[in-house]
Parts: sequence; C-alpha cells; structure tokens
Amino acid sequence: MPRRLHNRWIGFVLASALGCVGEGGDLPPLTTTPAQRPAFDSQRAFSLLEAQVAFGPRVPGREGHREQLDWMLAFLEERAEVVVADTFSHITAGGDTLVLTNVVARFRPGEERRILLLAHWDTRPWSDQSPDPEEYDIPVPGANDGASGSAVLLELATLFGEQAPPLGVDLLFTDGEDYGPDRTDMFLGARHFARTLPLDPLPIYGVLLDMVADRNASFPVEGYSARHAPEVVRRIWKLAAQMGYGATFPTGTEEPIMDDHLPLIQAGIPVANIIDFVYGPDNSLWHTPRDVPENTSAETLGIVGEVVAELVYRGG
Repeated sequence: MPRRLHNRWIGFVLASALGCVGEGGDLPPLTTTPAQRPAFDSQRAFSLLEAQVAFGPRVPGREGHREQLDWMLAFLEERAEVVVADTFSHITAGGDTLVLTNVVARFRPGEERRILLLAHWDTRPWSDQSPDPEEYDIPVPGANDGASGSAVLLELATLFGEQAPPLGVDLLFTDGEDYGPDRTDMFLGARHFARTLPLDPLPIYGVLLDMVADRNASFPVEGYSARHAPEVVRRIWKLAAQMGYGATFPTGTEEPIMDDHLPLIQAGIPVANIIDFVYGPDNSLWHTPRDVPENTSAETLGIVGEVVAELVYRGG
C-alpha cells in the first residue's frame, strides 16, 4: 500500500542517490577545532519524550500546550546562555485565533559561525489518518510526531550545557507545525521564524528532526533537502555511515516532503530534514491515537542524537 502523506504535500519524486544530489555550492568549514563529544544518553532522551506525552495533547490553546511550554522554558534556562520565547498569533482559515510560541535556546551566542537544529513541539488536534472515523476528533498523542525531535534537542541542550560545542548552536522549537487540517494552517512557527529571522548572526545551515523515534526507523534523504541543502545532506549521511549507522541512514533519495525546513530554505538557510517516512506498518501509526511512547524507541533516539551530536562536536 502507498504511504499516506496527505498533509505533507508530495510534489515530485527525485531518483538521484546521495552522490548525485545537487543544487547549491559547498558550505564553508565551520571550524578547524573539533571537540570531544559527550555521550548522548538515549534513555534520558526517551524519558524526555515520555514527559512531553504526559502533558496530554500539546495543541495550541490546550492546557498541555501551556504546561509543556513552561516546562521546556525552565529546562532550557538551566542549560543555555540565552533562551527566547517568541510568542505570536495566527488566524486560521476557519477564523480561530491561535497563540503560538517558538522557543530558541542559544549556545555560544557570541560566536559568528553557527548552525541551527530544529524540531516542532506541538501536536496535531485530530487523528485524521485513523481508519476509524470515530477516532477523528481524538488529538494525536504525538510521541513520535512532536515529542521525538524535541526530546533529542532537549538532551542535546544538556550536552551543550555540560560541554560547550566548538561553534555556535541555536536550538529552535517551532510551534504550530501540525495544526492543520491542511497546509494552510501548518508550519506556522517555521513560517514566522522565516519572516522575522530573529537570529543574529544567521546560521550557516540547519538540521530539522521530524519523527525520529520509530522502532523500525529509516532516514533516507528527503527530496527538498537533496535539492536545496546537498552539502548538509552529504555531511550528515556520510557521518552516519562512518559511525556504523548506514543501514538507518540509507543514501537513496525519497520524495520531497513539505515540512518546517521549506520556509527556512526559502529564507536562504539550507536545511536538511532527518525524517522517517513510514511510521508503523504501512504508515499506520501516523496521525492516529496510537502515536504513543510504546510505539517508539530509545535506541532510535540515541542513533539520531549521536549523529547530530557528532556533527556538532566535529565542528559542523
């Protein structure tokens, strides 16, 4: 059966392999002074995933959304030099007003050469991919789609707080990525960030983490990343192979997926998307009430966290 990616709009299929991807030139080296990488604690990252799900739906306007924001800000303020809560509003196609908050945590804020790591922290209000129509109005628990990328970033914040990275790093937690029901009211935090570009200096490149906790994860190269951030892709997938994770990071290029990286790419920041295209058999867990911690994996979080941490501590 085909994968159900209805709300992550598929534009076209790129068949090129990693060695063939390519619009855009090489990125400049970010630093010549790599640092020893602290160990990424996969179990601690998984506990951060569970903590987010325990708040309940992190849908804008709901109590769980407010509780996670307060918890996340307190967590980051203990670890980062600068933490910014950027609150903004959005009027949906249906006329509702959403109050949304992007969170940015900055490490080595005075460093000119920097990279951006991002994930969305909100969850979807509807289980619109459930085969049972009676489940449609159940908010998605968001263990994989929401909590997983944020869990990796939060654990990385602990590493960066304990041992400063050799370059500047900004963590961006976007809000309103998954509101919907269609793309008119999705990717709201990333669009707001791209409009305002509140970071100075801007990052040289970025890495998006989306749905990175599936028990049977695979992270092929996403099509827009291959086309618009080829050097970022090369660095990540080559590093994953060197670390023994080549089977989890296959180098074939999959279809392009509309996601939080696109507004940033359009704003001039090349961003590669690490995303698992199939969550559960035939993508049967995506946007359903079964997106719960029991269907996710600390091991997968650890693989992604180790690769991204190694990227950072090698100097980007």
